[in-house]
Amino acid sequence: SECPPIGLETRVLTNQNTLKIDDFQLHASTMRRYGLGAHRGRLNIQAGLYDDDLYDGAWCAGRNDPLQWLEVDARRLTKFTGVITQGRSSLCDWVTSYKVLVSNDSHTWVTLKNGSQDLIFIGNKEKEIPVLNMFPVAAVARYIRVNPRSWFNRGSICMRVEILGCPMPDSQNYYHRRNEITTTDNLDFKHHSYKEMRHLMKVVNEMCPNITRIYNIGKSHSGQKLYAIEISDNPGEHEPGEPEFRYTAGSHGNEVLGRELLLLLMQFMCQEYLSGSPRIRHLVHETRIHLLPSVNPDGYDKALEVGSELSGWSLGRWSQDGVDIHHNFPDLNSILWEAETKKWIPRKMLNHHVPIPEWYQSKNSTVTETRALVSWMEKIPFVLGGNLQGGELVVTFPYDRTRSQGVSREQTPTPDDHVFRWLAFSYASTHRLMTDARRRVCHTEDFAKEDGTINGASWHTAAGSMNDFSYLHTNCFELSMYVGCDKFPHESELAEEWENNRESLLVFMEQVHRGIKGIVWDMQGRGIANATIQVEGIGHDIRTAADGDYWRLLNPGEYSITVRAEGYSASSKVCEVGYDIGATRCDFTVSRTNLSRIKEIMERYNKQPIRQPLRPPVRQLQARRPGPRHRRVRTS
Repeated sequence: SECPPIGLETRVLTNQNTLKIDDFQLHASTMRRYGLGAHRGRLNIQAGLYDDDLYDGAWCAGRNDPLQWLEVDARRLTKFTGVITQGRSSLCDWVTSYKVLVSNDSHTWVTLKNGSQDLIFIGNKEKEIPVLNMFPVAAVARYIRVNPRSWFNRGSICMRVEILGCPMPDSQNYYHRRNEITTTDNLDFKHHSYKEMRHLMKVVNEMCPNITRIYNIGKSHSGQKLYAIEISDNPGEHEPGEPEFRYTAGSHGNEVLGRELLLLLMQFMCQEYLSGSPRIRHLVHETRIHLLPSVNPDGYDKALEVGSELSGWSLGRWSQDGVDIHHNFPDLNSILWEAETKKWIPRKMLNHHVPIPEWYQSKNSTVTETRALVSWMEKIPFVLGGNLQGGELVVTFPYDRTRSQGVSREQTPTPDDHVFRWLAFSYASTHRLMTDARRRVCHTEDFAKEDGTINGASWHTAAGSMNDFSYLHTNCFELSMYVGCDKFPHESELAEEWENNRESLLVFMEQVHRGIKGIVWDMQGRGIANATIQVEGIGHDIRTAADGDYWRLLNPGEYSITVRAEGYSASSKVCEVGYDIGATRCDFTVSRTNLSRIKEIMERYNKQPIRQPLRPPVRQLQARRPGPRHRRVRTS
């Protein structure tokens, strides 16, 4: 059978997970500097922002001659079957041809041959597109070397590499025994095409018809439907008092791990519900959950066509018409910040539900997938959401755009920064690797030092993100989970990645039940839609849903809450949020104002208000008033 990658490609390694290739297993003849050492010769590894960064984007030899090599110690006998190569990610350096040598002791080396001639493998023609070379005959050894023979004539010897190989059976191998990771979940661990994804969702729906519903939110540019599955005890119906939660994945089509994790999650929740798991049953009965596994199916098809190791860093990332869907939303940050600068809030503009500008409504200003997402987000009163990304191990939270113009990195917190930090930490801290300080960094940033979380704008600024739009235009708090260093892991890695993320996926969903919730009623017991919920000290309000129900995510503490609705008197009360999961109930009953009552009565009886003529000013009245009359006296 086909041998998988042995584990060089940007995979996370810890002291407990050295079955994959760690930095100490990589060696080289020479290196230009430490940032271009052998430990950086991993497929798809990315460089830092600057040329002299400690972390650069390849192994680069210290000299340009045919005596250079990059070596991998598999630490056990392995059947090597192929090599995948790239150039340096930051500059125009790549190897155009190379030899491969193997050894059992790292002293005596044998060159792979074609008959009596040394095999010369054709390398890269540019720096990014991976090139696969399969060996005519598999080679069994512990060590393998790649020996560059020629390179780009205006560049130098630089490589990023992945090795394909199957470990040979060895029950006595210490590393294998210590680090083997298995799962007990009976799930479909494979990459699913669009057709297979639809079939799997249908299978889940047939297994759990009483708690699932399949629907689509729209179509992609090429006409593929964007399917979602709903998991709830009353699918297809919003229940007043029950919060709405969403996970999305695949906005970047080549970031495949998130797509597969959501397909695994829907299988897992169905199976656990049927087996009577109290945790899953409680989650399903108290929450309306929506899973949208593939926002960009067109991009996914491009990446899937070439496969997990050959799609590179960007193939399939964008939509069919070349747009980054995740950053294709209207930039509402600028509108809000300009209004704050001009002191328009709250007199001329509200601090929430910022309207979409008219120019964005035109058909050519956005892409099909983004319009479908916006419509979905406006239709359903989501409370909390997470979009699964790939290529890193970190959770990011709004704002994603820096407030200062021309600044690429800057802390830019929302008024709900403390809530967002908790939400991000709830995912990162329960992930198997995100907060592990012993793990190797994916590329250049050591996010484990920051508890596996970061404010989006302090990482890199990006206008029009889904996270910022969701926060400013709807009630939903949205975060991004970068769930793995490898955007498109090999199928053999999916079970381990599921184990890494399973608990985090569940814990984050449960956070939708933190804070306060309730219903805003009128005096007749009818729910009031679009009432504003204000929290004293937090400059961001939310609104009630169509039935008058609301959910406000808050950290533990006491809060003064004020409800305002057009035509009703304001009402305030203090609500306390505890530390246990479960939102505090905080209902409001508000009465009509006298003016609104008069208007209602007049509209009911089809009467118009009597408009009295304006009384003239006091001075004008005094001017018109005649003076005192004097009696005329006759004189004789």
